[in-house]
Amino acid sequence: MLAKLTSKNQITIPKEILSRLEKVAYFDVEYKEGAIILKPVRAFATNLEKVREKIRNLGLSEDCVEDAVKWARSK
Repeated sequence: MLAKLTSKNQITIPKEILSRLEKVAYFDVEYKEGAIILKPVRAFATNLEKVREKIRNLGLSEDCVEDAVKWARSK
């Protein structure tokens, strides 16, 4: 199928393609071997206050959380 790149660097994904996917709003975009690859990504709403409360209840500091994020991103 043909999709046109607009002057604002936007592409409309044809309905026929999207109809094969579950409802998706976000895509991971990758460039590999001359091809652009779109992978559907599921995003979940998160209540950050509940996350912060759990962190407090576990006795974790901001430094612990920062170290955990750095570790996770390195994988």
